[in-house]
Amino acid sequence: MFGNKSVAPKTIGTLIGNGTILEGNLSYQGGLRIDGTVKGDVRCATADACMVVVSEMGHVEGEVHAAHLVVSGRITGPVHVSELLELQPKARVTGDVHYRAIEIHQGAVVEGRLIYQSSDKRPATLKLAAGGAISEP
Repeated sequence: MFGNKSVAPKTIGTLIGNGTILEGNLSYQGGLRIDGTVKGDVRCATADACMVVVSEMGHVEGEVHAAHLVVSGRITGPVHVSELLELQPKARVTGDVHYRAIEIHQGAVVEGRLIYQSSDKRPATLKLAAGGAISEP
């Protein structure tokens, strides 16, 4: 109604349970919830929009890549989010955070740089009217 697009709900298809320690890189599809510990990188296996939830008990020691990331626990390592990053009140991130849109609740802590990623795509090469080309730095 009123022009809102119908969006399929994101479901959590993979769960790393509380008390579980996963050592090694993790590749997932769709939705992932981390209640335990992951010692390795976390990446989406497809080009589809993927979601990761790191609960209050969850901890990731490695790089995290997601379209949508909700953090209530701890991440130690760089974070790359292509759509939305939500840092809940008990979130702790140690590492640089690359984001397009971000929500930071009071109490969340980031020890690192916040780096905005523009959605604008600029061409690497510009064509000149004289027929030459120039590369952007």
